[in-house]
Amino acid sequence: MNQNILIIGAASGIAEAVARRYAAQGARLFLVARNSRKLQVISADLAARGAKDVQIFVMDANDSDRIPQMVDAAWLSLGTVDVALIAHGTLPDQQRAETDVAYAIAEFRTNAESVIACLAGLAGRFEPQGKGVIAVIGSVAGDRGRASNYLYGSAKAAIDTYASGLRARLFRSGVHVLLIKPGFVATAMTSALNLPERLIATPESVARDIQRAIAKQKNILYTPWFWNWIMLIIRWIPAVVFNRMKF
Repeated sequence: MNQNILIIGAASGIAEAVARRYAAQGARLFLVARNSRKLQVISADLAARGAKDVQIFVMDANDSDRIPQMVDAAWLSLGTVDVALIAHGTLPDQQRAETDVAYAIAEFRTNAESVIACLAGLAGRFEPQGKGVIAVIGSVAGDRGRASNYLYGSAKAAIDTYASGLRARLFRSGVHVLLIKPGFVATAMTSALNLPERLIATPESVARDIQRAIAKQKNILYTPWFWNWIMLIIRWIPAVVFNRMKF
């Protein structure tokens, strides 16, 4: 059965890979991002890959006042939304955030506050609909604050907690909430980082895992799978040892 898919942050590498998978299955897509030109390019590509219909909505996710308008436009276009994926975000400069408080707050708002605002807006439409999946991209960084990226990690931890509570709230209405926790993924956002090659996943492999997790209505997805075990170990490292680690 063809599905109706809403993607917020559709210009990100992971989101685009997810959209391609649904397009190949003949889905109808509603894409949201702030870059109009890139949205148009992605839209044309998805149509060529088999999407039944692709509509775009240009919006900066930090503009929370426009979220109700965006949600209304998505439901008007699609009728019913089967899956909504929230995939926008940035990777803050941790060193700058330690001395530039205004920058730190702005980055936290982008990576936590704007995501939570989108989740709240979507919940208000999914709940009376009585079905569907809301999927949101968090990060393994949210599992424990590390010296190298604790601003980013704290934003993802906020999403983790919010998604957990929202999942419990929407359970009775038949709506599912999936939290996605990728590890290192080869995207434009991570291209400047010196990452361990063996731990880097492609957007395509992550997108495959996301689509499967949505279909199975999983609560939490670590992708690739081995990050579940890596983060289990990291969470259990005693603080006296953890505080001395440089990573």
